[in-house]
Amino acid sequence: MFNLISFLIGLVAIVPLLFTLLPHLWWVNWLLLPVPIVGLIFGLISRGTAGRNLNLIVLIIAILRLTIWH
Repeated sequence: MFNLISFLIGLVAIVPLLFTLLPHLWWVNWLLLPVPIVGLIFGLISRGTAGRNLNLIVLIIAILRLTIWH
């Protein structure tokens, strides 16, 4: 159950992440960062790895967007 919750949180987080790849929307990443962290916590609690991996990918892309393309 936790894996499903984690996966859904990751899906909710990836949609705004795609919009932050556009110029002048980098600041949305600061609002977005807590969402995949919460999903990652749920993913670590669960037995499955799909939700955890999705949230890790979302988190890495968001951090890279903030550090490299700012």
